[in-house]
Amino acid sequence: MPREPVKLPNRVETLSILAADGRVDTDLEPALDPADLRRLYRTMLTCRRFDERALTLQRQGRLGTYGPSKGQEAASLGVAYALEKDDWLVPTFRETAGLLWRGWPVHTWLLYWGGFEAGNVPPDGVRDLPVSVPIASQCQYGMGLAWGCKLRGAGRVCATFCGDGGTSEGDFHEALNFAGVFNLPLVMVVQNNHWAISVPRSRQTASQTIAQKAIAYGMDGLQVDGNDILAMIVATREAVEKARTGGGPTLIEAVTYRLSMHTTADDPKKYRKDDEVKEWEPRDPLLRFRAYLQKKGLLDEPGEREIDAEIAAEIEQAVRQYEQYRQDPAEFVQYMYAELTPELQAQQAELRAYLERKHAPAPAPVS
Repeated sequence: MPREPVKLPNRVETLSILAADGRVDTDLEPALDPADLRRLYRTMLTCRRFDERALTLQRQGRLGTYGPSKGQEAASLGVAYALEKDDWLVPTFRETAGLLWRGWPVHTWLLYWGGFEAGNVPPDGVRDLPVSVPIASQCQYGMGLAWGCKLRGAGRVCATFCGDGGTSEGDFHEALNFAGVFNLPLVMVVQNNHWAISVPRSRQTASQTIAQKAIAYGMDGLQVDGNDILAMIVATREAVEKARTGGGPTLIEAVTYRLSMHTTADDPKKYRKDDEVKEWEPRDPLLRFRAYLQKKGLLDEPGEREIDAEIAAEIEQAVRQYEQYRQDPAEFVQYMYAELTPELQAQQAELRAYLERKHAPAPAPVS
């Protein structure tokens, strides 16, 4: 028998719509309401300004370890925009822009990075899971939610995020395998920012793209310019519509770049060159989208200043709310189980008694 190429039913494509200078491919450009375009820009800018303020707070000792989203705002925001309110979103810790769009208040995000349990609580009516820091564990959660969506038959979809480093974890592959076998309404988004902390993308996989991994699991893959908000919206809309109508899962590789450090516990100068960062700076999603809106006549300098002032006031209010927040320290074991075990109850009582003794007023001196 002759050798023949295996015919595979699934496809892998690339997509980019918006150039770095704001020029757009009009054949692919989505028709978005001008009000939505302005709100998308405001959300992206809020995320960037929040990043800047959070870094300052962390350096001042007023916030815990923080993971910036700088340079990756479009990757999550485009996905969030394409979802409906009753769809699910499962984040890692660099989807700030998308979560802001979904309705998470800025002060809640501060509470999370400040170490408060309240920072893990989604707003009422928002179908998002809390931030997940363990690498790729959230892939399994998203797959499970997608399975639940299919079993309920309500036409809901789950979008789940991980990073390029997460694709080296078993959780990622197990989630895709299950989603492919059971034709689940899952949109798996890999934020390929080229660095898994200090490990480059070249040490994660020998594949030409991450998107092509979809073929192994019987689904379509799409490699998208992750710094192009329009491309992310178009790609996710296509994947979501396919999932919603029974077409199964899609893997989206959002090609982006982490312009800042992995977290504030990390020094990127120790493992990557400044020249590499400078090469990516002109592709900044915020600058690109700003140029696009300016060309469309939807943004000018006075408008930018007004938006910036509004965001500054919003973030300042959020910082005040965060720093005025008070929580019982003994609650840190409260949510480990639906009902506290006897051992945890005893530990909580012991901690509360200790805290009461520690803060009790000193006895009056005996005369």
